[in-house]
Amino acid sequence: MIRYPLVLVALALLLATPGHAQVAGVVLAPADHRDAVDEVVGVMRQLGLALPAEVAVHVYDTRAAFRRGLVDEADVGAGRVDEIASFAAGLARPGRILLYARAARGHTEWRRLIAHELTHVAQFALAGGDGRADQWLAEGVAERVAFEVLERLGLGTLAGRRATALRGARRHPGVAAGRLDLAALGSPREFTLRHQRDGSLETYQLAFLLADHLVSRVGLDGVLAYFRACGRLDRARAFEAAFGQPIVAFEAEVLSRLRARE
Repeated sequence: MIRYPLVLVALALLLATPGHAQVAGVVLAPADHRDAVDEVVGVMRQLGLALPAEVAVHVYDTRAAFRRGLVDEADVGAGRVDEIASFAAGLARPGRILLYARAARGHTEWRRLIAHELTHVAQFALAGGDGRADQWLAEGVAERVAFEVLERLGLGTLAGRRATALRGARRHPGVAAGRLDLAALGSPREFTLRHQRDGSLETYQLAFLLADHLVSRVGLDGVLAYFRACGRLDRARAFEAAFGQPIVAFEAEVLSRLRARE
């Protein structure tokens, strides 16, 4: 782990729910990464994403240190540590994120990773814990928010990300076969197995497009309402309550749109 002293980045964070007052929040980040974290959280605040009162950002400079962090800071079980450490660049838990610095090369990708993982923390806060939302949607929304953060920082455009993602998603086996099985892909474990089997990049690109489609329909606030619903409903009922249709109907809709563009 990079042993920089932690500094407090004091931020006024807006709650995502209408009618709430501003609340004070702090993000604990290593000094050498404070500027990047500050930039990202500032834009997330503009987008209306609320973080918990305190969030810790842990940064690791070797894969071995990241692996130890998964055990010590993220409480990852021994049976899954090697699996996660072998491919993941970051991991979120309620109130904290773990980042492997060398896996995110360059100014832009580093900020994308920070935004992606912090969005998961915001999701957990809305849902009242992790693992309650559909994993494909949690990952897709984290990518969607991260790409909008980058756009607002002048580091690419959402339109460009959509075009790239569409090319990649068309190579996803589920799109080619005409069956995404989103209900199963909602499981965190199944999502991990699927992206290892079907292609990590293509699976995340597909998840981004699905989330982006929902944002275009109901807005980001409407999508965040889904995560709040997950705090009181199971995933299937939360999806239907937030988006007005069951997941199977949404899957048929987006598959038709994806394949129509071929």
